[in-house]
Amino acid sequence: MGLTEIRDVTINIRAKQNQRDLIDQAAKIQGKSRSEFMLASACQQATDVLLNQHFFNLEGPKFEEFLALLDAPPQANEPLSHLLNHRAPWE
Repeated sequence: MGLTEIRDVTINIRAKQNQRDLIDQAAKIQGKSRSEFMLASACQQATDVLLNQHFFNLEGPKFEEFLALLDAPPQANEPLSHLLNHRAPWE
């Protein structure tokens, strides 16, 4: 959100004490206020939900081709090979 945009809508929610404390702890780690953290988190979740709404209108051979592509193993490539053959940093 740009600095010139004015927030002109209020969103109110009720939460349990432990939920608020959890949100406050995470907001503090990110250097944000509770409101900034909650708004950014809610917007990210909303974006993810909307981006996951895909409709593929395919019929006959095109649908079969689409399913074959989904079912096919991934093509070998160096970044994928590296990812699959190295332990994650947190392991």
